[in-house]
Amino acid sequence: MASGKLHIVPLGGMGEFGMNCMALRWGDDIIVVDAGLMFPETELLGVDIVVPDISYLLENRKHVRAIVLTHGHEDHIGALPWILGELNVPVWGTEFTLAYVEDKLDEHQLLDDADLREIRPGERFKIGPFTVHPIQVTHSLVDCVALAIHTPLGVVLHTGDFKVDPTPTDNRLFDLHTFAEYGKEGVLVLLQDSTNVERKGYTPSEMAVRRKFHEIFTHTQRRLFISCFSSSIHRIKLAVDMAWEHGRKVCFIGRSMTNSAEIAEDLGYVQVPDGLLIHPGEMKNFAPEKVCVLISGTQGEPMSAMSRAAVDNHKHAKIEKGDTVVLSSRVIPGNEKAIFRMVDHLFRREAHVIYDDGSYPPVHVSGHASQEELKLIINLVRPKYFIPIHGEYRQLKLHAELAGTMRTSVGNVMLIESGDVLEIDERGARKADRVNVGHVCIDSGSRTDVVEDLVIKDRRHLSEDGFVLPIIAINKITGRVETSPEIVTRGFNPGENGLIERAREIVMETLELSSDEEKADYGVIKEKIRADLKRYISKQTQRRPLIMPVILEI
Repeated sequence: MASGKLHIVPLGGMGEFGMNCMALRWGDDIIVVDAGLMFPETELLGVDIVVPDISYLLENRKHVRAIVLTHGHEDHIGALPWILGELNVPVWGTEFTLAYVEDKLDEHQLLDDADLREIRPGERFKIGPFTVHPIQVTHSLVDCVALAIHTPLGVVLHTGDFKVDPTPTDNRLFDLHTFAEYGKEGVLVLLQDSTNVERKGYTPSEMAVRRKFHEIFTHTQRRLFISCFSSSIHRIKLAVDMAWEHGRKVCFIGRSMTNSAEIAEDLGYVQVPDGLLIHPGEMKNFAPEKVCVLISGTQGEPMSAMSRAAVDNHKHAKIEKGDTVVLSSRVIPGNEKAIFRMVDHLFRREAHVIYDDGSYPPVHVSGHASQEELKLIINLVRPKYFIPIHGEYRQLKLHAELAGTMRTSVGNVMLIESGDVLEIDERGARKADRVNVGHVCIDSGSRTDVVEDLVIKDRRHLSEDGFVLPIIAINKITGRVETSPEIVTRGFNPGENGLIERAREIVMETLELSSDEEKADYGVIKEKIRADLKRYISKQTQRRPLIMPVILEI
């Protein structure tokens, strides 16, 4: 064993969901595994996304050699535009992961300067003193890898997100053999995904959904709408294959769904037979029983294609009586209200709605390993040190306890959180220090508009631009607007040019162009009013006051 110190420094994703980012340091060389974001809690008003504080990396910028990605989910790649804006280092990832990264960097005008390097499972590559060996794993996304990182002290095995799927739809099997080989050779540290540690047994294979989809396609007599995460390439492939078998044309609706499907088709993960795909505008030319629509918005996001279709406000996606809508995804905690509000609208359309209610066969399966799979990998790898990663504190703690019961397979269990510095040398492992970590709030999707402190930012925003409160009284039963909207301003001078009168008119126009169901869905109607007023006020005054519509139920 070499003399020296190996530092493992989680910068996010340990003690919270999302924002997965971890630094490994040996001497003057640092590599970073993943660069994820998380979506804000509802109380973070005006914040679009949250990324990790990378002060540690910036303080050591001359030592950072590369970022290595395990897969292409947002909680693993979403912070790249902000990190690469500060640290332009090489980014290593699999072909599919880099396709997502290219799309993201192009959107932020960073692609031309990015150094993207493709990796393949089984093919090792060197970064300074580290040799990285990507290992094929299965997950809810395609082209995912675990990373066996060879350091002078031994192998650090980072699982990434995974489940052990014996029948993946792309036939790329989980490489259990390589995990077992590392177990025989000796693994210094195992960093293992904790997301599903509370679930007993095994996570069902992606193929378990096939039986449910077959039932749905067989029994659906009119149009079939399927909504899943746009990154669920396995699910998209299954839907396309089923549509072909059952004689239905396929159309994709929603930007994220269309982009993912195009990338998956270009890279060969989804095969779309000639003549199967139609443009959304062509749907009306086909009998309802001959159409299958793959549509984004499965989490009830207010302005997503699915949410707009649910209130009959989408140009092409018209959901009618007798149509079937499948929500093939899990309910992400915090999204329950929005999702079930959308489901209510779908029931009002007299659609047949199928969602994940725990029944079998399932309409959705998780992409994360349950307890028995976690134990299987631990038994194969037999690490000297075990560290749970990816999850809230209770999950890290439960995972540590699970590993702690496996004394014949695990040497020492270490429980660390974001910011802890785990130091390992020839004498053992210990928590040696803490580094600054935290949440950086990003506003308006701009790479430069970082909210350094939410309270200060809000005060600055209010002092410079003020706020506008459109107050609208809506009859809860009829959906009718009872009185002319009132516009209250503070810290914002509307002037004498009739801006307030025109703002009232814009609110009324927005309401008039909205259906009764939209007006009854306060999440949707508030967002529409806010967007329309923001556009008008910004154009007229070049200012961006905080706009907070208030709906009064009468």
